[in-house]
Amino acid sequence: MKQKFDIITSTCVPLPLENIDTDQIIPARFLKATDKEGFGDNLFRDWRYDNDGQPVKDFVLNNPTYGGCILVAGRNFGSGSSREHAAWAIAGYGFRVVISSFFADIHKQNELNNFVLPVVVSDEFLAELFRCIQADPKTLVEVDLPRQTVTNQATGRQEHFDINGYKKHCLMNGLDDIDFLVANQAKTEEWEHRNK
Repeated sequence: MKQKFDIITSTCVPLPLENIDTDQIIPARFLKATDKEGFGDNLFRDWRYDNDGQPVKDFVLNNPTYGGCILVAGRNFGSGSSREHAAWAIAGYGFRVVISSFFADIHKQNELNNFVLPVVVSDEFLAELFRCIQADPKTLVEVDLPRQTVTNQATGRQEHFDINGYKKHCLMNGLDDIDFLVANQAKTEEWEHRNK
């Protein structure tokens, strides 16, 4: 799942529902595993499949019209429990970016820790994205991490998004927290030596 970020341009999967919580992202019955592998298969499981395990035809992830590595979701995405498995499922499915007008704080951090970029936009920009994607599923969105911008290429409208500087550095260099510490081991040892 460790992939460097720079500029991502992709079509989008629209999920215009508000208050999508982590139990909807990955139901609790799938939390027994401690390995990140395979969680993408159960992303939005209870919405994607019926009680017999058959795909729900009308659910967006089962609709071949939509695709790409950007999920566009309604306001208040990732609320509920703090389960990191929800971010594992999003990353495991292949999403690199989630765009919403509000994220639950812990879920937002979990996405960053799993190399998924949560992009917060205004409600107006989000509504425009949903309209454009509905009108044309081939609508492209550009997410530029170095410049911290997201652009709706259908209209040219662009917004700036915030990201913690440390997390930005880690995403752009494909580093998790341990990788970052290892890469800075010499600096840490030098500081310890100077401050004995």
